[in-house]
Formats: sequence, C-alpha cells, structure tokens
Amino acid sequence: MRALVPVLAGVVMAGACSLPRPGGGPALPSDPQEREVALTELHAAVRVDGLEDRRFSAEEWWSRVTPLLGETLRVESIGESAEGRPLQMISFGEGTTQVLLWSQMHGDESTASMALADLLHLFARADSHPVARAIARGASVHVIPILNPDGAARFQRRNAQGIDINRDARNLQTPEGRALKAAVDRLEPDFGFNLHDQSASIRVEGTDRGVAIALLAPAFNEARDVDDKRLRAMKVASLLIEAMRPMVGDHIAKYDDTFNPRAFGDLVGAWGASTILIESGAWADDPQKQHLRATNFVGLASALEGIASGRYDEYDAADYEALAFNGRRLPDLLMRGGTLAVPGLPHLRADLLVTYERPLLRQGGRIADVGDLADVEAQDTLDLTGSFVIPFGDALDDRGALRVGGPARFLVADDAIGSRVQMRFDGGPPRSSGR
Repeated sequence: MRALVPVLAGVVMAGACSLPRPGGGPALPSDPQEREVALTELHAAVRVDGLEDRRFSAEEWWSRVTPLLGETLRVESIGESAEGRPLQMISFGEGTTQVLLWSQMHGDESTASMALADLLHLFARADSHPVARAIARGASVHVIPILNPDGAARFQRRNAQGIDINRDARNLQTPEGRALKAAVDRLEPDFGFNLHDQSASIRVEGTDRGVAIALLAPAFNEARDVDDKRLRAMKVASLLIEAMRPMVGDHIAKYDDTFNPRAFGDLVGAWGASTILIESGAWADDPQKQHLRATNFVGLASALEGIASGRYDEYDAADYEALAFNGRRLPDLLMRGGTLAVPGLPHLRADLLVTYERPLLRQGGRIADVGDLADVEAQDTLDLTGSFVIPFGDALDDRGALRVGGPARFLVADDAIGSRVQMRFDGGPPRSSGR
C-alpha cells in the first residue's frame, strides 16, 4: 500500500468536510505518482454526498452544492433553459488567467458534473488547502455545471427542443447555446474545458482495451492547424494523461480531431481559447461512474493547478499526440450458436445481438440483429450451442413475428417449448433459472 504524502496528513474521509492545514511548500508534490495519491486522498475528503447515482436533476445537483456557496464561490445567473430552468455559473479565484469549464450540455453525460461538485467543495475551503489557494492565486475559474438541465431532467442527450446543444455553436438557436456563447464572449477565457461522457462500447484503437478517458485538443479549422493556443491545449492534455493514467492505466485514447464547424469545443478554440475536451467512457464494475468521477477530479484539479502555476508549459505535446485514437465500437451482448424457436414458426440456428439502452447498468436490452453473426465482436459473448432461444412478450409483434429492434426478452431452454429453462432474459442481463 502506498504511503500518503505529507501534504495530506490529517485528511478525514467524505462527510466530515475537514481538510488539512497546510504547512507551506508547493501545492502538489513534484513526483507524478505522489501527486496522484495526494489528489485521490483529497477527493475522498471533499467528495460531495448524494451524487452516487449518475441520474440526477439539476435541482438535485444544486441542492448539494448550494450550501457550499459564499464569498469564496460566487454564483450568477447566465440565462434560462428552453423550459425555464435556471442556467447558473459559479466563479472562483482572483488570478489573471481565465478558465471556463462547462459540463452536461448533453443531459445524460453527468460524470464531470459530479466531479465539479467535488472540486467546488475544495474551492469553498480555499483557506485550508494549498491546491485551492494556488488555483485561486493564478486563475479565475468559471464553472457552468449543468448546461442542459431540461435534458438532465429526462436523462437524455438533447434539450427539450430536441436539439443537440453541442451542434448549435454556429446557429445559436437554443437558449442554452446562447448562454454559453455569451459567457465565452464576456469572459474571453484563456482555457476552456468541454466535459462529456462517451459510449462505453469504444475500444482504444488497435486494442481490446475499453476507453475510460478520451482527450482532445480540438482543431479550430479544417486544416487542423496547430497554433500557440492549440499547442497550449495539447500541453494541458499531456498533463492530464500524467494525472489520470495512474487511475485508468492505458485506457486513455484521443478523440477524433476532425474539425466540426457546429461544435462548441471546436468553435471555442476558434474564438480564442485553448480548449480541452474530456470524455468519460467506462470502467469495469463502475456502473455509476464513481471511479471515473474521482479520475475527473484528479485530472481537473491537477490541470487547474498546472494552469494557475504555469506548470503545464513544462509538458510535451508529443505525449498527447502519441495517444491512440478512439477505435472500434463493440455492441453489448452476442448470443451465439443457439436455435431460435419463435412459437409457430420453423426453428433455425441463429445468433442474436443485443444492445442496451443503458449499457453501464445493462438495462433496456433490445434486439439489434439476428442471423449469421460469426464475424461480429461484442463486449460479452454467450455460447448457446445446443440450447433453444425462445422469444416471448413484446419481443414478438402482434402477429407473432420476432421484432428486430424490439425488447430483448427470451427464454434459453433445453427444448423448443421451454419446459426446461436454463436462463431468462427480460431486457437486462441473463438470469439463471436456478436449477
């Protein structure tokens, strides 16, 4: 077990909200591994309770953070959503470097929003920790924690008008997009952090490793030129790799850097900021993304301290550029080799592919494909050779045909009539019959 570094002596765990009194010296240890230990333990001390389920409304998020507000954290209204929910920004620090972070512009991408609550808890106690003090001295940090509260209320990507806010940077038709653009125009940020979640099915290019974190220093034009501001973003991305790698290993990839003239990350870069995209993917046995929440906190706290102190400039952009890109997407579940027995129809040997609407929880399974799927890869494969797969319920249409695209509801049995059931699928993972 690694020993805690001195900067964290006396930290107590989440809930007590007590931070160590600093004894001078640098805000973070110089050794990267010690920095990661320090920030991981710091996260345990400031982790905000009540956000353990990643499906939460903006109102629930604010109910956890509002008690932290005061002189240290300044909140202001920046507009309203399409349905009239408040859009608010929290500011911290007095430094000359302006940093803007925005999260959950896609309402179902909440990992960074959880981490931002924890980061704000740290900022609220800036008088008692050197990391917060260092950030406050060197930077002014502005956080828009939930840009799409209407989408968050439904846990859906788009806003209430059906628009993907991250594709509204050019036309600015949504009130949420206009609020973000107005904040960018007013603050003229030196750095921007565009915080998202990506599919759990993506692999690091050329490998079987799932992507836990994808990073991008977005292109600001179609030529993908690298000017001074994009180079700064690449250096911050290299810092993030160093900070996050101890927590997720080689499960870090680079997001596609094709310029998108509708996307905020790309255009905020074109408007003058050094912009960094962080996409949280998936981590084993972490359906609520709490490990990736901690990973985001460690990365963001380290990046903000590095920006505030200027330490980021010591990093080599080549470390970021050497990352493999996001690679192939794997569907969720392949049921291979069984005999499909649709009641009243001829039996046939067929593979079945299932995708989940909520893949991290393995819920909302739907039939994606049926037939010869011998060349298909999936995250999980179930060999049903010698067994019968019997669809039931609304897996069948009103005339008894199998509904491709319909709910994944099957019995897996020893015979075609289901008298000896082995397991049952009912939109989720298979459940054994118990015999």
